[in-house]
Amino acid sequence: MILEDATGPRGLKTVTLEAGLVVVGGGLSGTCAAIAAAREGVKVLLVQDRPVLGGNASSEVRLWILGATSHGGNNNRWAREGGIINEILMENQFRNSGGNPVIVDTIIQDWVARESNITVLVNTVVFHAEMDGNRVKEVHAFNSQNGTMYHLRGSYFADSSGDGILVHLTGAAYRMGAEEASEFDEPMAPGDDYGALLGHSLYFYSKDVGHPVDYVAPDFALRDVEKLIPRYRNFVASEQGCSLWWIEWGGRLDTIHQSEEIKAELQKVVYGVWDYIKNSGNFPESANLTLEWVGTIPGKRESRRAEGDYIMRQRDIIEQIEHEDNVSHGGWSIDLHPADGVFSQRGGCNQYHAKGAYGIPFRSMYSRNIDNLFTNGRLLSASHVAFGSTRVMATSSAVGQAIGTAASLCIKQQITPRALADSQHIGRLKSRLSANGHFVPNYDALKDDNLARSASLVTSSELALVSLPHDAGWKPLVADYAQLLPGPLDHVIRVPVLADVDTELSVELRLSQKASNHTPEALVSSHRFALSKGENHIDIPLTTKGKAQYLFVCFLKNEHVSVGQSNALLTGLVLVKKGGLKQVSTQARQEAPDGMGVDSFDFWVPERRPKGKLIAFASDKHQPLHVFAKENLLNGPLRPTSGPNAWIASREDKDATLALEWPTPVKARTLFLYADCDYDHPLESVQYHHHDRVMPHLVHEGEILADGEVIARFADNRHAVLRVSLPDDRPVQRLEAHLRNNQGQPVALLGLRVE
Repeated sequence: MILEDATGPRGLKTVTLEAGLVVVGGGLSGTCAAIAAAREGVKVLLVQDRPVLGGNASSEVRLWILGATSHGGNNNRWAREGGIINEILMENQFRNSGGNPVIVDTIIQDWVARESNITVLVNTVVFHAEMDGNRVKEVHAFNSQNGTMYHLRGSYFADSSGDGILVHLTGAAYRMGAEEASEFDEPMAPGDDYGALLGHSLYFYSKDVGHPVDYVAPDFALRDVEKLIPRYRNFVASEQGCSLWWIEWGGRLDTIHQSEEIKAELQKVVYGVWDYIKNSGNFPESANLTLEWVGTIPGKRESRRAEGDYIMRQRDIIEQIEHEDNVSHGGWSIDLHPADGVFSQRGGCNQYHAKGAYGIPFRSMYSRNIDNLFTNGRLLSASHVAFGSTRVMATSSAVGQAIGTAASLCIKQQITPRALADSQHIGRLKSRLSANGHFVPNYDALKDDNLARSASLVTSSELALVSLPHDAGWKPLVADYAQLLPGPLDHVIRVPVLADVDTELSVELRLSQKASNHTPEALVSSHRFALSKGENHIDIPLTTKGKAQYLFVCFLKNEHVSVGQSNALLTGLVLVKKGGLKQVSTQARQEAPDGMGVDSFDFWVPERRPKGKLIAFASDKHQPLHVFAKENLLNGPLRPTSGPNAWIASREDKDATLALEWPTPVKARTLFLYADCDYDHPLESVQYHHHDRVMPHLVHEGEILADGEVIARFADNRHAVLRVSLPDDRPVQRLEAHLRNNQGQPVALLGLRVE
């Protein structure tokens, strides 16, 4: 029983908390920042103004998580973001085969709850910042559910709030809107007719209940849909969720302070669109559909953007500029939308892709004038044009991991983010990120702080790529298809071909101009083969002109011809098809308007499993095209780039082993094994259904031995990074790993590390 006598005005309950890092914003970028810092031993306060974590990926908004892979619709091979966001996506692939956004919430909550160093405050809104000169000292926040005021103190702060509340309160430099084309020499900068900001979107879900359902629209629903929404002719009754991204508006308003007005207008549109679908008579297939869910929080695309020591711009993306401090990557198109959104006469978006993925510099991840403030997510330091690419969630999540890791190094070394960006320190950040499975472009992920490189390495076998068996039928050449094969190559391969009439098949060999790209723009040679009706075998001479990069063996369209397929799956090998993907580009080629500052090129995209089988072949004289050698375990990036970068055991070696032995015992804490999680496959978190619940390339089970003693066993692995704690009471001289793949594929690893 609580009895309070009548008094004067009372104050709120106030709680003071302290941490090494305070992260404001619990979307995916903030969540990944918090987890990354916590795993490095930092005490973290994660503050979210909503009831759940995940931001636009949560069940409150329900946007799919995407980044550099762009649904698999661009030429960015093996580009899916690694590290923490990859863990979340792979766990979602296993737990959530139906693409349910509510399950996404639970996975994110699980991933945070596992970290004892994180204190989470949801329903907590930051509204004030206390400064000490150019440093943030503490922030004040209020939780409406428990009636508590929080004073949150930290050594470093990260603004992951989307709208940049901390950037605004602290006096950090920021910008909002579109720059003039002349400021950063950006031909894609929009004019006033297109608009300076991207709008919000509001999604809905429908459900077939098996019997007719009437719909009576609310009074506020938009009328005259055919007159007001130019895209009404493209409506599809079954379209729902993220597919409705084009229900967007608000780019001519203040997307922060007028958010409620924008939401109200979007609600009118959503209920008006559904009224049109149900009651116009044009969609008889909607008779049994009911409106199951409508978002109450719009997905917000753009508002404030922080200014760091470097502002990314169009050239960084299109030309893939290599900065010394690139510590993360992106690959989504430069995706700008008309400010009038759903009411615009223009198309819903204006997308231009680069020929490959690009790096993101660390100097764009912190404030240029607040000494202990990191900025990420939509606040990354970028122009409006560059922001059109960097804004997507998987890219922002990877940036979050970069700043969380950076914060831990700043704390340990007692330096500012600006000092960490110096070449003296940036290598340490790259090393820590790579150790945890995060992809750092153009960096040898295994060279630094890796005791394994001082040991001798023995493996039980190595796979030599001599052939791919013809055991999966035939692939009709209804389009141009290309098999990627790793170079350098100077071989001849024999390919089985089936023709239903006497005809001719054209084959082209192509390379990318940049070795790490996968846009086959440079023609090496052309070949024409006369085919007789029935089964044929053609001999194709391969050459990469001595270059260690992928060769595209392109089989040009001929509907009378099929090529032999293989059921084999191998790290770093993929078949691609020339043509656009509906969700990304409906065209087979990106045609760049003159003066736009972007390139014209063809799209060659993979088909998702179970489609997209490799083309069968046999090498002449049984000479290997490529050996998946053990040396790849100690060198290079932890994914295919210009080559597979993998060790693969022979197909017959079902219990593959590797052993590290040092001349004298070494004291080490952790063994890292980096498995192949098929970074080429997009793992959309909702709506999409993925063929595999567990990636077939992965090492699924095994044992680890230290000096002959089993110290760890694992089974049913479904993740890319395997961490094994080593004995803490003694040095180790020999480590062994016994590894198995339980989906019938050869054992493969992308690298190993001991530290």
